[in-house]
Amino acid sequence: MTPVVSIDQLSEHVGETVTLQGWLYRHTGKGKLQFLQVRDGTGICQAVVFRGNVGDEQFDAGKQLTQESSLKVTGVVKAEPRAPGVPGGYELDVQQLEPVQTADPYPITPKEHGIEFLMSHRHLWLRSSRQWAAMRVRAVIIRSIRDWLDDHGYLNVDTPILTPAAAEGTTTLFEIDYHGEPAYLAQTGQLYNEANIFAFGKVYCFGPTFRAEKSKTRRHLQEFWMVEPEMAFCDLEQLMEMEEEFVSYIVQRCLKDCAAELAVLERDTTQLENVTPPFPRIHYDEAVAMINRAVEAGELVPGYPDPVPPIEWGDDFGSPHETYLAAQFDKPVFVHHYPSQIKAFYMEPEPGRPEVCRSVDLLAPEGYGEITGGSERMSDPELLLAAIDRHKLPREVYEWYLDLRRYGSAVHSGFGLGVERTVAWVCGLEHVRETIAFPRTLGNIRP
Repeated sequence: MTPVVSIDQLSEHVGETVTLQGWLYRHTGKGKLQFLQVRDGTGICQAVVFRGNVGDEQFDAGKQLTQESSLKVTGVVKAEPRAPGVPGGYELDVQQLEPVQTADPYPITPKEHGIEFLMSHRHLWLRSSRQWAAMRVRAVIIRSIRDWLDDHGYLNVDTPILTPAAAEGTTTLFEIDYHGEPAYLAQTGQLYNEANIFAFGKVYCFGPTFRAEKSKTRRHLQEFWMVEPEMAFCDLEQLMEMEEEFVSYIVQRCLKDCAAELAVLERDTTQLENVTPPFPRIHYDEAVAMINRAVEAGELVPGYPDPVPPIEWGDDFGSPHETYLAAQFDKPVFVHHYPSQIKAFYMEPEPGRPEVCRSVDLLAPEGYGEITGGSERMSDPELLLAAIDRHKLPREVYEWYLDLRRYGSAVHSGFGLGVERTVAWVCGLEHVRETIAFPRTLGNIRP
């Protein structure tokens, strides 16, 4: 019986007769030859159909196939360095062609389509080679995240999606009715992670998070996936050391395992190759000074025609500021000790300088901005209670969180890494809407 193999296994079957099952990606030919670009989810392979090999009936049936028709092709695997496809270098000399279903005229054609059209046809757009490549890189990023954390003693502990209180700010919450009580879709699993570390030491949660941000920028989604490691007995400096090892592993793993996909995306990997520890580190004060020197000099934001916008101490960075700062280095850069007023209530203030907190963001180069955000957490119960009151948060819903500081408190830290921004950076994608199969952007919830 002829074995059914996948396209990514063809190198193991040169000279053998195999069957491929998939869909017609592209179709050309003339005279007695047809060239079928067949995709099966693992790659694209050229199947060469010669009338003399398959007979008139099958040959004519092949000519009737439309884009995205499903089919089976059986033939001999040949090594051909010039053969197109992903992975390239192999083609199928077809001996038998079996149409499964002839597709209706396909709405996505090689002509240019607007983004609204493509988003409304996202269920079909996923079949294109660029989207295929991005989703496969995403899968490797997720696998590498889990592999590194699992191999370094972190326990995966799932945290709730439905929560009674905010963690990152009350203005970006999706509120729902929970049997008559207000509840919210989780912005983060961090607060629950902090409970978990006092049971397990080092943990992470990994799942969807939700931010009702009124933002249409290329960096934001309403629903995205985030991994959040949290560590007991870990201060800010140790946190940065862990992050640079973790992020470097993810990037280098993608370079190794996703070469074919990155080639499809035409990704210049030069800067990604530089992503190895240690990463440069700059204080927020230094970052503000760098930005304002650039403003005075009239420097442009790299990649944009606009000058670097000014910033005052105490303001958060916008995308142009992050882009400028990251462009000053050849690898991701840590910016640490942000003003307390622009960060979450639970971040540890710097001793002797309470107006700044022991927080850190990791900025990716090439305009991709913040990849991770984290901090050392408050470990003193009275300090945390004062912060809850200062932010006008209801004490009763945080009583359990205060308990964590009453029973065996210790210095602890953690961060979140957004999968979609990481995929955009590694793949070199312009917008995060291409980094997840079915993106949820402002005003878009279909399909």
